[in-house]
Amino acid sequence: GKGGGRMQQLIYLARKAVLRCWAVCLHPLHNWYARWLLYAGNAVYGPGLCSFGIPDVRISRGSRRRSVPCRIGREFTMRNGSHGVSRSSQRCLISVDRDGVLRIGNRVGISNTVIICTQSVTIGDDVKAGFGVHIMDTDFHALDPEARRGAEDRLLRRSAPVRIGNNVFLGAGTFILKGVSIGDNAVVGARSVVTRSIPSNEVWAGNPARRIRRAEEGKAPQVMERSAHA
Repeated sequence: GKGGGRMQQLIYLARKAVLRCWAVCLHPLHNWYARWLLYAGNAVYGPGLCSFGIPDVRISRGSRRRSVPCRIGREFTMRNGSHGVSRSSQRCLISVDRDGVLRIGNRVGISNTVIICTQSVTIGDDVKAGFGVHIMDTDFHALDPEARRGAEDRLLRRSAPVRIGNNVFLGAGTFILKGVSIGDNAVVGARSVVTRSIPSNEVWAGNPARRIRRAEEGKAPQVMERSAHA
């Protein structure tokens, strides 16, 4: 009856309030721990770093390079696990190999996003990456079937730098593969697989991603309306 429905609604609202209060109380701890993980990996980050939930940070040490392996700009925001839009269990993963160099600009926001850097990944300012975006500069394994069976598998894998320009929007579930360059102000539709470079100010989508049209300033592309945001 009506009484039972009201009671269920009250229970739902009370549960929601408790979870929100719990998240608010834990947020400073998550922030501190995320910063400690980056610091322990010899990463450098700017002021205003904000982490909702705890990311997975894997920055290798013992490299021969002299540069900082991971440098992050101001006001970097991460949403991990259930703190992301999708409420999934997936955390953000930042992985930098022993010879990799990862550069992330200012005011970048990622949600349940995976970044794999074995050589070079550069992300510009004001980039937004939706839930489940994967940015990878490597094939992980050799393409030769014989090589994959032996110890030379990782040695023969192919890697190429990835560059993402300023003010780029990557829709949920997008995969950015090795050697790709994405120009400023570009938009990539949800669940796209980007295998080749995208010019500035264009909307791309699909598997493999193809040009849809030019991005019009101040007008939201229809291809993105059904995607999850960062």
